Amino acid sequence: MRAMLLDRPNTPLRVADLPTPEPGPGEVLVRVTACGVCRTDLHITDGELTEAKLPIVPGHEIVGRIEACGAGVERFREGERIGIPWLGFTCGTCAYCRRGEENLCDHARFTGYQIDGGYATHTVADARYCFPIDGAYDDAEAAPLLCAGLIGYRSLRLAGDAERLGIYGFGAAAHIVAQVARHQGRRVYAFTRPGDADAQDFARELGAVWAGGSDGPAPEPLDAAILFAPVGALVPAALRAVRKGGSVVAGGIHMSDIPGFPYRILWGERSVRSVANLTRRDAEEFLRLAPRVPVRTQVTRYALTAANDALADLRAGRLRGAAVLMPEPVQ
Repeated sequence: MRAMLLDRPNTPLRVADLPTPEPGPGEVLVRVTACGVCRTDLHITDGELTEAKLPIVPGHEIVGRIEACGAGVERFREGERIGIPWLGFTCGTCAYCRRGEENLCDHARFTGYQIDGGYATHTVADARYCFPIDGAYDDAEAAPLLCAGLIGYRSLRLAGDAERLGIYGFGAAAHIVAQVARHQGRRVYAFTRPGDADAQDFARELGAVWAGGSDGPAPEPLDAAILFAPVGALVPAALRAVRKGGSVVAGGIHMSDIPGFPYRILWGERSVRSVANLTRRDAEEFLRLAPRVPVRTQVTRYALTAANDALADLRAGRLRGAAVLMPEPVQ
């Protein structure tokens, strides 16, 4: 198979021809037809997440078709289209798993981080952590649902019943969660990089009632705010924007350091909490909900071998929506 391989952080991915893996018991071999490019991939390639298996094939927003099933797989059949998300394995026995909090599992393993992912023509995955994909989406459109959509959905749930919802950072996750929030009758306020008129226009097109720079105040007190931008300085900014009793939800897996801030902006029973990974229940709920909204993803397609270009465009904020790699056939 052909893959884009990360040998060590802060180096470009390289094209590699690797043996096509064989599925073990409980696993499926998948021919990858699309793989989204997630900001978490940037954190891995930039060395900000430090527990990656190296070398690693990144990518955890995977859509593809099953080419072979390992022993004991009963959920899926060869030829079926499935999605493979970030959560790739949990132990099922630790205290978190027993409490239904498998996203916090002490022994979890993650796709594109400890398990080779979807920047490739083929990958293998534990069938228990894969999901069927609704026919309303083509392969590229479906790929961002597998992480941007899932983390956005979990972040929205943790924001509670907030009617006035601020979203800081209007990228792949935000452009999905904004559609879900509007479907639920919430008012969306989008905070973008200062001066990013295109992102602000994009947010308004998706139903935001207001869009402006993250360096300015909210037009009215918010009930909750979700931070997708990995910028610690936005935490105190969001705390200033939410009303008493409001919450700030950090939706990313990595963030720069949060600066000190006065207690008065936390006082009033405001809260700050993080989102960690996802559960299979999140995936089942969101993938049923998305076509009913309907969520429409905006994607820019790249050839598999252009993965470094896609990562660079994501890093520079040049994307509307999400980048998706389309694996090329091996000659």
